Amino acid sequence: MKNKNSKNAIIIFQKNLIQGKVKTRLAASLGHQQAMEIYRDLVAFTYRQVIEIRDADIWVFFSESFEEMDGNFQEHITATMVQEGSDLGERMENAFRTIFGFGYTKAVLIGTDCPEITPGIIENALKSLEKDEVVIGPAMDGGYYLIGMAKVLPQLFSQIPWSTENVLPITLQRINQDNISHFTLPVLSDIDTEEDWINLKNLISEHYS
Repeated sequence: MKNKNSKNAIIIFQKNLIQGKVKTRLAASLGHQQAMEIYRDLVAFTYRQVIEIRDADIWVFFSESFEEMDGNFQEHITATMVQEGSDLGERMENAFRTIFGFGYTKAVLIGTDCPEITPGIIENALKSLEKDEVVIGPAMDGGYYLIGMAKVLPQLFSQIPWSTENVLPITLQRINQDNISHFTLPVLSDIDTEEDWINLKNLISEHYS
């Protein structure tokens, strides 16, 4: 692990690049090989955004096992970890606990599926945590593309119907029920289906032109 340079952390949840296990909804219509290539491009796009952020350390949490990273990005990564937990909520909660255990005071967690995310949006999320306990980036499909917090809030991760359109409404309901101060980022789209890819692939290709 590299020395920490900041009190801010960016957690990237990344699936291991295993054909047949990434972008399965895309693969249903485009095939596993193309789905794998698209996911690889999405991962690279995500890294290109986060390495532009100066006042934050970057932590990559792989889904299954440690994986060799692209050398262009490796130098920017503080450390890599493996996700732990029985479902997505438990894995996210454990990641935040790990990060705060290393002494960070603000952390945001993102995936690798959102080609509309920008360095400015992530920086805005971190800045919002100076006054709010939680920041959330709503996704068009009813989930969220970013969640950040200044301390672990377990109630936001347990008994959530992950991968459904109810993720965001239930999360916001719990935030409001517990009077948790929060900041909401712009609504963005992520890529799950062939239609999503058709609508958003130009955002990816612009970074390779």
